[in-house]
Amino acid sequence: MSKYKKYTQEYRDEAVRMALENDQPIAKVARDLGINEGTLGNWVNKYRREHPVSEELSLPDRARLRELERENRELRLMNDFLKKAAAYFAREQQ
Repeated sequence: MSKYKKYTQEYRDEAVRMALENDQPIAKVARDLGINEGTLGNWVNKYRREHPVSEELSLPDRARLRELERENRELRLMNDFLKKAAAYFAREQQ
């Protein structure tokens, strides 16, 4: 008798799907299913290696990202300025 539990490929696929689609950590999904966290983690890593997600952005998406990054920089600068101005006027009040 083997000391390791054997799981069917369908069971593994379903467990990986649950781990990837839920907003829960792999460890919680593994506990819910009654399997070892490391085992499910290995299955998920294997799936991710076999099914890589393309993270390449299209041209409009890259342009939008640059625009949002520029806007973010400007807002941070304005926020820093307002913090300094508030601190200055708070000192003046005292």
